[in-house]
Amino acid sequence: GMIYDNPSPNYVVNMQQGVLDGVRGSGLELVVHPCNRGADSFLADVQGFVVRQKLFGVVLPPSVSEDDRVIAILKAADCPYVRIASVSLDEPANMVVTNDSRGAAEAARHLAEQGHRRVAFISGPTTFRSSHERGRGFREGLAEHGVTLDEAYVRQGAYTFESGVEAAESLLAMPSPPTAIFAGNDEMAIGVMKAARDKGLDVPGDLSIVGFDDLPMASRVWPNLTTVRLPIRDMGRMAAEKLTARSRGLDPATLSQPEVIPSLVVRQSTAGPRG
Repeated sequence: GMIYDNPSPNYVVNMQQGVLDGVRGSGLELVVHPCNRGADSFLADVQGFVVRQKLFGVVLPPSVSEDDRVIAILKAADCPYVRIASVSLDEPANMVVTNDSRGAAEAARHLAEQGHRRVAFISGPTTFRSSHERGRGFREGLAEHGVTLDEAYVRQGAYTFESGVEAAESLLAMPSPPTAIFAGNDEMAIGVMKAARDKGLDVPGDLSIVGFDDLPMASRVWPNLTTVRLPIRDMGRMAAEKLTARSRGLDPATLSQPEVIPSLVVRQSTAGPRG
């Protein structure tokens, strides 16, 4: 099973493909369960899904992976699980750690080294641990170069294209708009691109933009998006392989690549500020 609450359809599809890669040849099939963590029926829905399906195991992407109430339900049902999260939240056998803060720090260093000082950050939802980790890493990376992220240049998004547009419009309407924007995921970063174009700005001449995830769309928009690569498909595969290892008599904690290290992919959407 895969239980998820994520507003980015591209992220979800990539994760599903990875899980399918991991169970291929095992005789197992994938059953997906989209949900809404904010709904009153959320926990009851998860419990009903787990009990009805009699699952071999469950892959939990963010932000469901960060909810200990879900873990309690799975343990009560004696259902194995693997959590995918930006920091370690459980025993190694039950985790794939993505180290989001390290990737965000790389994005910050890149912009600071190009000479940007008026830098903005569009975060994801506060209910996602990744939003906080990416914000923390971005601040720390800027600080290494003596740059402080002014809270006036911080906006909260929703990991959606539309929220990226809205946040960027607000930032670009400031008396001293930022010369660079780091968006918490690629969906929002591409929304920033649209807002910049609507305002007649050149990317990256007037505004540099960095995303996070490196979804396929990042290399298909123009200019190609500079972004932090998080190998989402590989993450799904690694989580599924940890689960299927149990059926082969292996200890999931001993499998290779227990952690993912994000890396910056520099493309055409970033350059030094004009003047």
